[in-house]
Amino acid sequence: MAAPVHGRKPAASAIAPRWSGVLSVAVILLCLASLLRRNFSLHDQVYLLQEQLAVATAKLQSCTVDSSLNTSIINLFYQDAANSTTQSRSLKNLSLLISLSVLYAPLLILKYVDLVSKIRRSRDSEQVPINKRFAYRVDIFLSLHPYAKPLVLLVATLLLIALGGLALYGVTDDSLSDCLWLSWTFVADSGNHANAVGLGPKLVSVSISIGGMLVFAMMLGLVTDSISEKFDSLRKGRSEVIEQSHTLILGWSDKLGSLLNQIAIANESLRGGTIVVMAERDKEEMEADIAKMEFDMKGTAVICRSGSPLILADLKKVSVSKARAIVVLAEEGNADQSDARALRTVLSLTGVKEGLSGHIVVELSDLDNEVLVKLVGGDLVETVVAHDVIGRLMIQCARQPGLAQVSF
Repeated sequence: MAAPVHGRKPAASAIAPRWSGVLSVAVILLCLASLLRRNFSLHDQVYLLQEQLAVATAKLQSCTVDSSLNTSIINLFYQDAANSTTQSRSLKNLSLLISLSVLYAPLLILKYVDLVSKIRRSRDSEQVPINKRFAYRVDIFLSLHPYAKPLVLLVATLLLIALGGLALYGVTDDSLSDCLWLSWTFVADSGNHANAVGLGPKLVSVSISIGGMLVFAMMLGLVTDSISEKFDSLRKGRSEVIEQSHTLILGWSDKLGSLLNQIAIANESLRGGTIVVMAERDKEEMEADIAKMEFDMKGTAVICRSGSPLILADLKKVSVSKARAIVVLAEEGNADQSDARALRTVLSLTGVKEGLSGHIVVELSDLDNEVLVKLVGGDLVETVVAHDVIGRLMIQCARQPGLAQVSF
């Protein structure tokens, strides 16, 4: 005889609580349906008596004093009124039943949908429950489609209005169009349910108002999230730069301050200009560091954006094809790694489909890599080996002391 597997409950004991929950929900729904049926039957009798009384009163008023009442005609009127009332109430009961079924069916399906799969599969099976797979699919749908959340909110609002209209049509004497409009007013303004008269209309109106408050809360959350994402995008420098004939600086190093100062002096004759700096840093940090540089920009505006020069989407974000000049700064650290990154940046720049309207100035750390960068970039690329240029200037200044005042 096989020993029982420890640490795992039998399938029957695991499913029994769920079946008890199903039975309890079914009993509650049956009790609710019986109460509603009793209420509707009483309403039917009252409406039938009221219509019969109205028909009889109209018939009596149409008769003169000398005329005799035709009992068969009055009975015929009674029968027609009763038939029309019965048909109308049957339709109303059907609409109310449909609204309740559509409302409770998804709740029952989501809660007990994995019962059938648990009964059919063996105890050793480790399949994912259906409700978890459904939640996963919904999560993927909302993540991949940008307009999924507003669409879901719109569908939920229309469904609430439709179900509320059907429920109101089942408990009131109004037409279906009037009930749909009344349902919309309950969704739009939760205070309108205070004018409802009768137990059935009050229950339905309160339910619609609660659903309307939930829909309004969802809409407010979506609007708040969208506004927060927009401001967060602006704060982190993810927005597009709409500029022309600007100077684009890719990268960040300790030479950026002097470079900005010299470009600002060059742009002074043009009454200022625009410098766009893109680096893999936070936009607020770059702006704070530039603000600490104590020199006059002379009318030149500096715009910072966060991004990578190796990604074409980030290059398009700073209008690389419309830049007058592009400066690629070398990274601090290993010379070979810095030049390799500069080479990859040049490859990304040459891969822009719109083409480049300006020239490229690349700072290199090793003179041996200059030929390779010029081979890749072509005539658009000018290379500058910083330590080599600085070394030659220092030697010339040492040989000619007055040259330092001219160069620096």
